[in-house]
Amino acid sequence: MYQRIADDLRRGITDGTFPPGAQIPTEADLLERYGVKSRATVRQGLALLVHEGLIEARRPRGHFVIEHKRLVYRPQAEFRQKPPQVDIFTNLVAEEDGRIPSQDIEVSIIEPSSLIRDRLKLKDGQLAAARRRVRRLDGVAYNINDSHVALDLVQGSEWMHPGDVQRGTDTVLSELIGSELVYGFHELYLRMPTPAEVHRLNLGAGVPVAEHISTSFDSDRNPVQCTVNIVPGDRHVIVFETHRETENQPLPRIPWGAP
Repeated sequence: MYQRIADDLRRGITDGTFPPGAQIPTEADLLERYGVKSRATVRQGLALLVHEGLIEARRPRGHFVIEHKRLVYRPQAEFRQKPPQVDIFTNLVAEEDGRIPSQDIEVSIIEPSSLIRDRLKLKDGQLAAARRRVRRLDGVAYNINDSHVALDLVQGSEWMHPGDVQRGTDTVLSELIGSELVYGFHELYLRMPTPAEVHRLNLGAGVPVAEHISTSFDSDRNPVQCTVNIVPGDRHVIVFETHRETENQPLPRIPWGAP
């Protein structure tokens, strides 16, 4: 019976009977509607929808449909032109809907994980610098953006500043290496979040994430920066744009090996 309760409520959420932000029937209402005697049965059905990320409990008032205004997320936007003195995140949000963006930024020196070491081709024992960001819209955490570079490249530079770099850290990197970042390789993995990601993003139960790993290269195809983005599924729509090449060219090799 709890499955039937969950199915009916899920259908109501999907077809708009219960729009975002609306309160769904209370436990008492559901007990009467389905003629069940056990409150535990109703709670099982509600718990299923909570786990799916469709509703949230606001005690003592009841359960409400989760409301998130989705942000358009464009993995391929890193090389787009932007106004001077405006970072990439601020520029993209301003293009979409005018919500107020902010970032929590933490800069640290780390021993890189194997993921970062492989993509940046770091030597054993070589340290990395990390800029860990939680990006917010109107104060609400929306995604994680953690960038990593070789420490010896950026130590003592503006890249290590523990705050907003208005002209963008990619501009700083370009000055440090003496050329622009011209090629990006992107990986997308769909999974459930880690406990640390749940904490940083204040995720509800059952919300999946897309892990977007972006590795940027210089004109000689040397890896310069690896950025790990964690994009919650309940607050983003991921958009890709493609265009037809004028010539038939082979696809570039995966720069770090097979997945």
